Amino acid sequence: MKPMPKISIVIAVRHGQSTIPAIDAAKRLEYPKKLLEILVARGMQPAVQRNKAIRKATGEIIYFLDDDSLPDKGNLKRALQHFSGMNADIVGGPSICPKDAPQQEQLFHKVMGSWLAFGPSSARYRNTGRVRETNEKELILCNLMVEKSIFLKHGGFDEALHPNEENALMDMVEKSGGKLVYDPHIIVHRRPRHTTGQFLDMLLGYGEGRAKQFRLHPSPNSFFNFLPAFFCFYLLLLPFLPLWTLWPLAVYGGMVLLQSFFLRHFPLYLRGTFALLIVLCHVCYGFGFSKGLFTPLKSHDSPSKAAAPVETIVPPYIQR
Repeated sequence: MKPMPKISIVIAVRHGQSTIPAIDAAKRLEYPKKLLEILVARGMQPAVQRNKAIRKATGEIIYFLDDDSLPDKGNLKRALQHFSGMNADIVGGPSICPKDAPQQEQLFHKVMGSWLAFGPSSARYRNTGRVRETNEKELILCNLMVEKSIFLKHGGFDEALHPNEENALMDMVEKSGGKLVYDPHIIVHRRPRHTTGQFLDMLLGYGEGRAKQFRLHPSPNSFFNFLPAFFCFYLLLLPFLPLWTLWPLAVYGGMVLLQSFFLRHFPLYLRGTFALLIVLCHVCYGFGFSKGLFTPLKSHDSPSKAAAPVETIVPPYIQR
């Protein structure tokens, strides 16, 4: 029987951040403590921080968590089954909103889990379906495991990207014949953005990040992401178009209202807010994507001083 591999958990945090819920949650993972290390990488450029942590990591498998990711206890053992049984190179699962989160955050999470709003990436926020081979659209960095050798083989994260550094890496792994696996039962619990402004700003950033990824790492996987930008362009042209061109907007509006009507566990007024958020989701993402197609790109050689020395945290019960 193959021995269990050592696993390094990498958590990127801001300078001076003292509250890091992911650390305590990582310590509670069901896995031999002598085979587990936690690396905290501080800084202002997450891709740089994570790359720096990987260079220090001693594990064969890297588990990326965000600072507020709360992983289920059995995630590591379940993922190992896919690394061995399915010969996976990368394994991940969804980020689920805690049940005790405020109703507004629950609504944001419903929008992100809507196929109409997020397309195939809605799987990042819904624990439904079966274990399956997948692509970068369904996996999310706050709950992602990768073999360290595969990570290094492809040069790690592109430090000119954030967000979408993980998407570019996963796309390269897939293109080289690697296998990505999505497991809906490998779950982290994580709250969405707290306010509508923060939520919309996140969508702008997602769109801009995808456009920059497309410019640096062109891939057919990104063509789908042009649709919100085309939608924004269509809306801008509407005052100058003949009436018969309104039919796509009517169909779109009907789809949004229909999905809102069948939204469960929310009062009627929040279903209307849900519909508005789906539209704003497409508009903000499309605007961010359009912006990202033309804004200057960062240098690939990000300064290492942007990340502080990596902290290695050893669970107290195995300290010597």
